[in-house]
Amino acid sequence: MWRAWIIPVLGLAACTEFPQVDAALSPNDPGADYPELLPFEQLESGQAPPSLTDSDDDALRARAEALRARVGGLRGPVIDPDTRDRMNGGVAPP
Repeated sequence: MWRAWIIPVLGLAACTEFPQVDAALSPNDPGADYPELLPFEQLESGQAPPSLTDSDDDALRARAEALRARVGGLRGPVIDPDTRDRMNGGVAPP
């Protein structure tokens, strides 16, 4: 019986407006991107958001390529063929 109030409360909560987000959006350009999300510690310290330079481009590309190579190494079978054959043989009775 006490659970009957949960649905109306959740329904009302779904209609809540977020003035901080609405204020950050440009009223002149409704299609503008949302503000960038930053770590809480950075917001709290008042530091400027990080920006990328042209020299960062090569480092990011190298990191992406290293991650792709790592993923390629993980694509093999999880269980080696010999173990798979033993598993397919089942458990022999004693």
